[in-house]
Amino acid sequence: QVRLIESGGGLVQPGGSLRLSCLVSGRTAADYAMGWFRQAPGKEREFVAAISWSGYHTYYQDSVEERFTISRDNTNNTTSLQLSRLKPEDTAVYYCAASDNFNYYRDRVGDLYSLWGQGTQVSVSS
Repeated sequence: QVRLIESGGGLVQPGGSLRLSCLVSGRTAADYAMGWFRQAPGKEREFVAAISWSGYHTYYQDSVEERFTISRDNTNNTTSLQLSRLKPEDTAVYYCAASDNFNYYRDRVGDLYSLWGQGTQVSVSS
């Protein structure tokens, strides 16, 4: 059984940083393109960032491109999302997702991602 296991969420002050990690268990992470999505209370799920199988290509939502960095380490089956200069509007549950669809980079709602983690809460507040 393939599972995505997230870690690294928490409470941070505005301007602070967090690092989220996603471990692929049960299969080789290199079999998937990986993405991060988030969902704030009362809002729809939204795309945050994605990374290609090799890690060479990365994609970001406009509002996070200058502040978040997605990366992956296929040797350790992990994908990470570094969150910097956090704002209160970044508060949400963040989900790691895996896709084996070549059009993953066009997906801004998650329909092409077949595997999802349980989510990790990120709260930005003073």
